[in-house]
Amino acid sequence: MTEIIALDGDWRAAHPLPKIESSSDKNSRGRVLLVGGARFVPGALALTGEAALRAGAGKLQMATVEAVASPLGVLIPEAAMVALPMREDGEIGLEGVTVLADLVPLCDVLLVGPGMSATSDTGTIVRGLLSLSPPALLLDAAALTCADPCELAIAAAKLPLILTPHHGEVARLMGCDRHAVTDDPAQMLSDIICQTGAFVALKGPETWIGGPGTPILHFTGGCPGLGIGGSGDVLAGIIGGLIARGTSPFVAVAWAVAIHGAAGQLAASEIGPIGFLARELLPRIPRLLETL
Repeated sequence: MTEIIALDGDWRAAHPLPKIESSSDKNSRGRVLLVGGARFVPGALALTGEAALRAGAGKLQMATVEAVASPLGVLIPEAAMVALPMREDGEIGLEGVTVLADLVPLCDVLLVGPGMSATSDTGTIVRGLLSLSPPALLLDAAALTCADPCELAIAAAKLPLILTPHHGEVARLMGCDRHAVTDDPAQMLSDIICQTGAFVALKGPETWIGGPGTPILHFTGGCPGLGIGGSGDVLAGIIGGLIARGTSPFVAVAWAVAIHGAAGQLAASEIGPIGFLARELLPRIPRLLETL
């Protein structure tokens, strides 16, 4: 099996984030295009979008169903909003790919999935966005569970691909029993990488990180309070923000996991071990980028 290394302070010191020059502006820190949400789950996109900005991305575009695009834009005034066609069930319609066709090539990273459900159209939407050849693609939540590993492998041969599944999502993606993930997460991580060619954060009480040609990183610095709705949306946003500002995918995933875990520990110490909210992680991200 691939070498397993602890994701700790020594690893971070050996793999620092790219420095932000004092003369940098929003254009030099990159653009995140975030696609997701639904009529009944609009808030997930807000968590991911704010996390991307807190991690240092210069520009943010959020594309979601037309029924909630304007209110979401008021909630995140720093973002440009894109209204997408909506199905009767409140999910993004297939025509959304056409709306995004001109925007995808202009972003630095395309992040798809927060707040989406696994509908009959989700896989088709993911394939359509893949065909637009984004500079880098992060799939989260339903967007990755509705993808086909073979199609992902074809995409990963052309562009950096990042997947952020929890155990249940891995089981669906790989067509295996959840116990197979729980019993040997490091081996499962290797299997996902082998079949998809992606950089992967396999989330759980302990997080396992790897990608093509990399060692496996093992992170144990989280806390039970991070097991709450919206926590994964924040993690995805941090990854997207770091990639937008020029961090390589593997380093971005690892640092995002460390920052997310440290934010959880801070919230646990200040608020309580259980009961802090995913949105309470967000203000802690910028300082942790420096102190870690």
